[in-house]
Amino acid sequence: MIKNLLQRGLPALALAALPLLTTTPAAHATGAQPAVSAVFGIAGAPGVRAPLPLFEAIDQIPVADEHREGYKRDLYKHWNRGLNATDGCDTRKEVILSEAVEAPQVAAGCRLTGGSWLSPYDDIVVTDAARLDVDHFVPLAEVFDSELKTPDGVRWSAARREAYANDQNSPDTLVAVTAASNRSKADKDPAQWLPPAAAYHCEYVAKWVGTKLRWDLAADEAERQALLGVAEDCPNTTVIYEPAA
Repeated sequence: MIKNLLQRGLPALALAALPLLTTTPAAHATGAQPAVSAVFGIAGAPGVRAPLPLFEAIDQIPVADEHREGYKRDLYKHWNRGLNATDGCDTRKEVILSEAVEAPQVAAGCRLTGGSWLSPYDDIVVTDAARLDVDHFVPLAEVFDSELKTPDGVRWSAARREAYANDQNSPDTLVAVTAASNRSKADKDPAQWLPPAAAYHCEYVAKWVGTKLRWDLAADEAERQALLGVAEDCPNTTVIYEPAA
């Protein structure tokens, strides 16, 4: 997590804030659980929310029925030119580079050789970037299902959808994982799929919740109950998020 914060360009102040973000217990749960935080910004920075116990963060997600009618993947333009339009790497490659445990060599056209990555979904070390997918933590179809309309019934603009699909301003909207785990997940929410790596469940749910709050997305009742069920085992997990522009 600290590596990702640094590599995605967040200031060094984040390091000072981190110890304060991992100690808030959830009043709804009991038992011992290592502290975990999903961090979507820097405490005290404009627009960044205070750390929330996981149960409280779940309670802030609006509950609404899903609406898949009209969904097409190409409504969410990706991958774009990334944070650095001059580096020859698109968003996908920039995420892969930022999450490398051992940096790969980068050739012309952003061709990657060597390097290593740890896929958090299945706790597998990957040494070939071609075996990685960059997953939208909340899948694009789930985002479409969960978009909250404006009072006059207007859905997200094309620009907002592209911003979500390429969001590197949060360290957790996009994640490099094994292709096998990403395709097993597909467009499922936590009521239908959790990572094979059980030790990652608290962090996974915290990041899911933080992403939904960051992008003002709803959850259906089955999803909400699944999130609450995982949260029972995560009393020290907190969520911080910065609302998307």
